Amino acid sequence: MTTDVPLQLLGGLTAREFLRDYWQKKPLLIRQAIPDFESPISPDELAGLALEEEVESRLIIEHGERPWELRRGPFAEDAFSQLPERDWTLLVQAVDQFVPDVAELLKQFNFLPSWRIDDVMISFAAPGGGVGPHYDNYDVFLLQAHGQRRWKIGQMCDSDSPLLPHADLRILADFQQTDEWVLEPGDMLYLPPRLAHFGTAEDDCLTYSVGFRAPSAAEVLTHFTDFLAQFLPDEERYSDADIAPTNDPHQIQRDSLDRLKALLAEHMSDERLLLTWFGQFMTEPRYPELVAGDDIEEEDLLASIDQGAVLIRNPSARLAWSEVDVGLVLFASGQSRLLPASLKELLRLICATDALHADNLEQWLTDEDGRKLLCELVKQGSLEFADE
Repeated sequence: MTTDVPLQLLGGLTAREFLRDYWQKKPLLIRQAIPDFESPISPDELAGLALEEEVESRLIIEHGERPWELRRGPFAEDAFSQLPERDWTLLVQAVDQFVPDVAELLKQFNFLPSWRIDDVMISFAAPGGGVGPHYDNYDVFLLQAHGQRRWKIGQMCDSDSPLLPHADLRILADFQQTDEWVLEPGDMLYLPPRLAHFGTAEDDCLTYSVGFRAPSAAEVLTHFTDFLAQFLPDEERYSDADIAPTNDPHQIQRDSLDRLKALLAEHMSDERLLLTWFGQFMTEPRYPELVAGDDIEEEDLLASIDQGAVLIRNPSARLAWSEVDVGLVLFASGQSRLLPASLKELLRLICATDALHADNLEQWLTDEDGRKLLCELVKQGSLEFADE
């Protein structure tokens, strides 16, 4: 996309202006970011999703059996009829993976890397409903889909910000309000990480929350070092050849620390392994069990496409790619494959196109590497037949 074209979604800002002035810096209220927006999912349909075993859902009741009571789904069919008339919220994660029209909304955010987007959470709140004043450690776009929600924003927070005593929810004990707005359907609020915010439903309302993946430094270090350790032989250890005699055998000398740092740096600075881990980590599906492959032979796949079959991305799959010195790497639902540079346009097509068929795949169906890749992705489950 062109980064210097004003976008309705950003209130007339260009992508470049938004990323320069607001992204991870300060909030932005956008009136009618999506004019006349109508939610493709109704409150009743959202409640229906919360009954499903494979869907992650929560109910937060401000005045329940205890303050800010949290209940986790899946819920029984009569669960909602027993709720009070006000002051509760239903939150359903990753609705984009179950409702194609919700997933379609994410195309409007294509000025940001798709592998950074986590999911679209949708909340339904009865009047007065909310989840309390809190902050997130990631960017979020809050799109009002139905009804009205009052948003208050406050101070920047961190791990030292005092919280109310609660086993499951991180509700701020001290909320210092700075601004307040009421959002109507089609309005959107962007919030950077760590900014305190507090949303309250004015009436029955639906709010879409587009959240982003932002691994913590602790996650990066823990997961990358675990990944790295798979490739290191047991005999590669701390060593101190040519060590000088010590005056105090109980002292850890500075040169010992330098040797340790060199050992770590040798492996931690391997860019190929770092990229491989990062791509796999950032494309891990939220629901891996929904990325199930089809054990199909290459000739059967080609025959199906020739007869009009259409391949689509599995809604639960996540795809990204990168260039390395020896070719390309495709990251597909937590796995990676090294591919020849000649497949770059096919990778672009697979990652960006809604449907793959005989017409747009024509040049790749006669390419041995291209055919093999398509078959592998179907077997892995990142691609599937549209009629399944």
